[in-house]
Amino acid sequence: MTDTPKAPREPPVSPHLMTGGFGSPLLWRWHITMWTSILHRATGVALYVGGLIAAVWAVALAAGPERYADFKALMGSLPGKVVMFGLTLCIFYHLANGVRHLVWDTGHGLDVKSANASAVVVFAFAAAATLAIWGLAAMTGAV
Repeated sequence: MTDTPKAPREPPVSPHLMTGGFGSPLLWRWHITMWTSILHRATGVALYVGGLIAAVWAVALAAGPERYADFKALMGSLPGKVVMFGLTLCIFYHLANGVRHLVWDTGHGLDVKSANASAVVVFAFAAAATLAIWGLAAMTGAV
């Protein structure tokens, strides 16, 4: 009995890699649950930045009225409001997607149809809650 050499096996290819070189089709197509996963990580990072802004707020408050006025002026400027709007959106997105993950941890909503539907709900909730908070802030003169 002769031992015939086996052909070397190709290693498995990750889904995000292309198959035969530049320009060939992707093995995996983008879908909404991929976006929710990526955005969950990105919003988590953004919330760390928000924590730093909260720390700067506390330091400015402790530093006295002049420093606190400077901080309020910065946060009240257009760039400051854009950052705060973005952080509000991140908070609500991360909250909704975190609840979605908690539901998944119970074993519910893991099928493709339910996962896609819950992803749409997460985006809708984040947008609606952010607009509601900022609308309330505008109506009360806080913005």
